[in-house]
Amino acid sequence: MANTPSTMLELGTTAPDFVLKDSYGKTIALRDFLGSKATLIMFICNHCPFVKHLADSFTTLSNEYMKKGVAVIAINSNDIEKYQQDGPDKMQEEIVARGYKFPYLLDADQSVAKAYKAACTPDFYLFGPNLKLAYRGQWDDSRPGNAVPVSGVSMRQALDSLLNGKTPDLNQKPSLGCNIKWKQSY
Repeated sequence: MANTPSTMLELGTTAPDFVLKDSYGKTIALRDFLGSKATLIMFICNHCPFVKHLADSFTTLSNEYMKKGVAVIAINSNDIEKYQQDGPDKMQEEIVARGYKFPYLLDADQSVAKAYKAACTPDFYLFGPNLKLAYRGQWDDSRPGNAVPVSGVSMRQALDSLLNGKTPDLNQKPSLGCNIKWKQSY
């Protein structure tokens, strides 16, 4: 299990646009979420132990904040030819098993991960209503094996700040996880 930190894309960056398909073949675009109070984009996959460690918390937090007008989108950018456990059929199984109500999209050509400079799974990007990056960093201090309970506190604080018209704390810790499984050297 590699410990790859997120690249910490520059705050204020405009969310790169995308049009992707979910695991069922439905096309979803970033523009479908315009008008949201905030937009959380999560780069995840099915097999990463860091993602598995937080996955139930993704469901809990997203269900809570989607009711408050936050758009939540998950993107799988791993090479599904080499990592078949991250393919669309396994994504569908993960959606059902975890109870995800947010779209879980496949970035088959990995262009979206490259546009966001995503480095690991999980990697999180929280944009304000103007689609400017306000937070990029960890979910919380919990990691597989460190005995810190999963709380989502870092993400919750950032979300609550945005929803209250404030800027999230600028002291942001990178996310940590497995590297994105690139098709070739990137």
